[in-house]
Amino acid sequence: MAYGYLAAMRATPGNRDEVVQILLGGTDGLRDAGCLLYVVSVDDADADLIHVTEAWQSKQHHDDSLRLPETKAAIAKAMPLLTGEFTGREVTVVGGLGVA
Repeated sequence: MAYGYLAAMRATPGNRDEVVQILLGGTDGLRDAGCLLYVVSVDDADADLIHVTEAWQSKQHHDDSLRLPETKAAIAKAMPLLTGEFTGREVTVVGGLGVA
């Protein structure tokens, strides 16, 4: 079973697309770090809401990825463009298309 993380964050008005680009640009090295799935989505009903869906080989792999230089740089660049409204949920990935 793999570790999953589901997150939602709110960009400040007008900055959603820039945050999305930052999140997508900070993915170098994630596969080598144990990432099985990393999906960034925007909410069709809320112009400022961003969702991130992740699947990892383990929680340790996820936690270690937060120390990667590209991850730290992406977080630092995105934080000023976010409102501070975050939700996150840890889940156990039991299977699915693209994760096996």
